[in-house]
Amino acid sequence: MTAAARPHSEALHAPAAEQPRGGPTVLRMVLGGQLRRLREKSGITREAAGDAIRGSHAKISRLELGRVGFKERDISDLLTLYGVLEADERARYFELARRANEPGWWQRYGDVLTNWFETLIGLEEAASLIRTYEVQFIPGLLQTESYARSVVRLGHAQATERQVERRVELRLTRQKLLTAPDAPRLWAVIDEAALRRPLGTAEEMREQLEHLLEVAELPNVTLQVAPFAVGGHAAAGGPITILRFQTHDLPDIVYLEQLTSALYLDKEDDVDGYLTVMDRLCATAQQPAETIRFLKELISQSG
Repeated sequence: MTAAARPHSEALHAPAAEQPRGGPTVLRMVLGGQLRRLREKSGITREAAGDAIRGSHAKISRLELGRVGFKERDISDLLTLYGVLEADERARYFELARRANEPGWWQRYGDVLTNWFETLIGLEEAASLIRTYEVQFIPGLLQTESYARSVVRLGHAQATERQVERRVELRLTRQKLLTAPDAPRLWAVIDEAALRRPLGTAEEMREQLEHLLEVAELPNVTLQVAPFAVGGHAAAGGPITILRFQTHDLPDIVYLEQLTSALYLDKEDDVDGYLTVMDRLCATAQQPAETIRFLKELISQSG
């Protein structure tokens, strides 16, 4: 990762409140980042590190990015190579690797879960702030069951009924994050087009709008509508999600979903550009109180 971070020993001794609370996705990224900093501090190339674990520089790159699980033998050999020899300190790395290799709850949905989307769920679990802009659909974390089912069927026309229901169940399980202890803050901006575009029956769409009113009352949820009246804006290209974390070991990450894949950006210049776009969007969108009035008006019109 590219953001500045604390020394590895400080990161390992960080207070519990700053330890990543997510599943294996984030823990792998944290451990990978710590190993990268150890390697760089030791002046060792990826090629040399790869040789030490009987692998390639590409394997070291995947480990340092948190893209794969960790073998204890590889961790042991790398720590020795980097001069981390004290038993207690090595044990802390081994414990972090063990936790990073544990399966997340979402892995039981492996039959319908792609690798690129699995990463997003793991990041959501660890985020302290999730900022999202949606132009076509209601954000997945705010969808009702019937609305989610319509979205899934639209995006997976060839899926069996069981696959559809499994995807809906996964989406609803993700939403428990918002009411869990120490839940992240969700700041969502929804384009008016997503609110007016009917999915499912009129009754189901009304139910979705009423659900937005309910979740907007949660203390950790901020909801804004980007109305047609504001005209064009910098985020017109598509949906954006920006995730922020408690741990200093992780930079902000931008998630850009595509039709059959997704991009994850963490370079400072890229993230800063999207943060600027999101800030401008939030400044021009209807404020939360105006959004509530707008939703109530839409509901009354649907009656």
